[in-house]
Amino acid sequence: MRKNKIKQVARNKQAYFNFEIIEKFEAGISLMGSEVKSLRQGHVQFADSHARPTDTEILLVNLDIPRYEQAGFNNHAPTRTRKLLLNKREIRKIKAKIAERGLTLVPLRIYFRGSWAKVELGLCRGKRLHDKRETIKRREAKVDIDRAMKRRR
Repeated sequence: MRKNKIKQVARNKQAYFNFEIIEKFEAGISLMGSEVKSLRQGHVQFADSHARPTDTEILLVNLDIPRYEQAGFNNHAPTRTRKLLLNKREIRKIKAKIAERGLTLVPLRIYFRGSWAKVELGLCRGKRLHDKRETIKRREAKVDIDRAMKRRR
């Protein structure tokens, strides 16, 4: 059995800070050739991107994949809406959870599994200001502990 190697392209650090992640899903992305080449170079920006369900599918909105310079006239629009590839059962499950609980679907990271581009989606709830402060305190405490342990060695 052959192992599918995962090569991470980008991670949405801001989503982990601004949202409480409840559940994660893996989805394929419908891309053009120039988008794939731009992703392989590591060019992607998550700012204000989210996924929106429609009647039969889920669309990735505002994900910025910059133009691939060598593509010439055959290039893509950087922030076009992209279709996510999920099973019908997964789409129904996600739509039900978004509708009943008022959650948001946010892209957490983009990676290649083998030769296929994938996106990890998080079913998220927005954090309040005091939750964000708690996250900052925990992170700073971890840095202080690591620094003390390094000095101890």
